Amino acid sequence: MSKPKGFEKPAGVRDYLPHAVAKLRRIEREVLACMDRWGYRQIMTPTMEYYDTVGVASSTSDQKLFKLLNNRGTTMVLRSDMTSPIARVVSSLLKEEPLPIRLSYHANVFRAIEEEAGRESEFFQTGVELVGDDSPEADAEVIALAIESLKAAGVARFKIAMGHMGFLNGLLQEVLPERAEDQGSLKQDLLNRDYVGYRGTIERLNLPEEQAGKLDGVLKLRGGREALEHAQSLSGNTLAQSSIRHLGKVLEVLDAYEVSEHVMIDLTMIGDFSYYTGMIFEGYAAELGSPVASGGRYDKLLRQFGRAVPSTGFALKTNRILDGVSGTDIPEERPILVQYTPAFRKEGLQKATELRAQGYIAVTSVIEENDHSEVAGQDEHQPPAAGKLLNKGYQEIITFK
Repeated sequence: MSKPKGFEKPAGVRDYLPHAVAKLRRIEREVLACMDRWGYRQIMTPTMEYYDTVGVASSTSDQKLFKLLNNRGTTMVLRSDMTSPIARVVSSLLKEEPLPIRLSYHANVFRAIEEEAGRESEFFQTGVELVGDDSPEADAEVIALAIESLKAAGVARFKIAMGHMGFLNGLLQEVLPERAEDQGSLKQDLLNRDYVGYRGTIERLNLPEEQAGKLDGVLKLRGGREALEHAQSLSGNTLAQSSIRHLGKVLEVLDAYEVSEHVMIDLTMIGDFSYYTGMIFEGYAAELGSPVASGGRYDKLLRQFGRAVPSTGFALKTNRILDGVSGTDIPEERPILVQYTPAFRKEGLQKATELRAQGYIAVTSVIEENDHSEVAGQDEHQPPAAGKLLNKGYQEIITFK
């Protein structure tokens, strides 16, 4: 492999130029302020964690983790999500804090496999975790907050697709008892959105017509409340039935929030089936085919850190919002130029200080004594002095000479 040139950077990472940073910070600021109003307090965790704790507990598969060794030979990982580090903190530093605990975050995370797929290996997430509440009210709260957060981020048109891991698990237990490998194949097809492959897997199982029909019927469980009614008639399994009742209660709460018009049922969606345990959801912006938000219930995660409490949450995929949603664009604020000759340096710098105190962006420039050209901005028919930017780069030019 040839040595990289001085201006090159690793594949899968990017530079953010000033205007992109301004947009990203606006999204971060507005979304975190929204979360703060809902009672979520911001937390920060280390970029690097132990592989044997946070790395193993993460929902990210092992081959997607960035691993490295510290100077003692211990395997470390760059965080691949924020949920596992927060679970570690809640189970240790916040162990004595009364439940429920509401936390928010904005952070960069790292996933190695994204590079191979032509996507980013480092990206940003903004999200929340609600720890210690397993009620439909809690699940509805994080969905309602996700909706408000998308609006705060500038996403005007979007839809939330909501499902439940318990329904599919219950149905598969009913139709394919003690056939974990076959259940996993069907789940993987749904995870990949490979519905043709899903039907092909059903055919290869050579099931009786009634059982095959139930599995195929999963693909029709998308839409409004009628999808829940159809699901109830599809499986009599106790877990499947209780999962559908839970989703019905979540919808009732979302009706009270007056946000249910943004929500649809999608019981083909299973998220990461090794991680989520209950309600799951994804948010889709009108401009993008891939989700800009995702979340759900993960009641088993904190057990790995010695604290068995239920949890739910979500994350906005901030980079996708930044790059792909037109409503997030913001006008660039032009600075005020304060220029002065050396004899009026004090006056010029004082004026710049006053403008900054008033909330303006102010930059300064000295006019050299031997510069006999017209002062920039003094006469619009004359070119600016040597080394000066064109007037259009500033909203105003103030001169002291």
